[in-house]
Order: sequence, then structure tokens, then C-alpha cells
Amino acid sequence: MHNKTRKHRRRSKRRAIYCPVHGCYLDSVSPKHKLYADTPEQLQQRGMKRQSALILIATKTAVALDNEWLEAFWCDQCQQTKWYRVKKYPSPIPGQEADKYEISLAPQQLWQQATGVICPQGNASVGEFTLRQARMADHHNIRDFHFRI
Repeated sequence: MHNKTRKHRRRSKRRAIYCPVHGCYLDSVSPKHKLYADTPEQLQQRGMKRQSALILIATKTAVALDNEWLEAFWCDQCQQTKWYRVKKYPSPIPGQEADKYEISLAPQQLWQQATGVICPQGNASVGEFTLRQARMADHHNIRDFHFRI
């Protein structure tokens, strides 16, 4: 096969996300946890006008935030995994330049706006037994079950 006729395989490029301390490339070690807004103030902080934010929250209750999520990264220099809020700024010209990413350490209150995470305080409507069972390391532990033969 000639070089001219061979098709080049298109591979996705690594995301340009770097350690804010060392400047080295960060490796992702978790799935993305998308963020949502459930108050007009949260939308206003992201640049939406007050009236539009009020109407949107009144009609949708919660709004998914595109291009913003929580993700854990491993830094080879720090030798640590840290959770960051990632904001993606797409390239103005598709295919021309790489997307830009802004990262900052994820504040505790932001976890309340993330999808697919477990609330560390637990759900008030869930009983103690259910919480204990959910946190068990394996299914072979039967200390809470009493069997009579």
C-alpha cells in the first residue's frame, strides 16, 4: 500500500489539563461528574441575566451545566490525587485549535451540585440499617441478619 493512499487514523488528543503547581500533565483517575444549577444565583454567577435565570429555574428546576464538571486527577510531581472543578472553553473554530481548560480545586459545597455522587451526610429518609448495609465492604458480612432454624 502506498503512503499516498493510506488513510491516517484519527486519534483523540490528550486533554491539555496541567497541574496548577508544577505545570506537568495531569492524568485523569475518575469519571466526570457533571454539574447542574438549581438556583437562579448559580446561573447568574455563570453570566446569565437575572430574569432569564429565574424563568429557566422556574420551568426546569435544575439545569445541566455544559462544559463544567468535577474530576479527579493524579499529578506525578505531587504524587497525589486531587479533585478539581474543570471548565472547558471550546475552540472558537472547530478543528483549528485545541479546547482550553481551566481547573481549580473543587470546593466542598460544589459536590451538592454534582451528578452521580453519594452525599457524605447521607439521606435523612434512609434508615441506619440501610446506610450500614450500603457501606459494607462485601456481601458476605451478615452480622445484622439473625436467622432462626
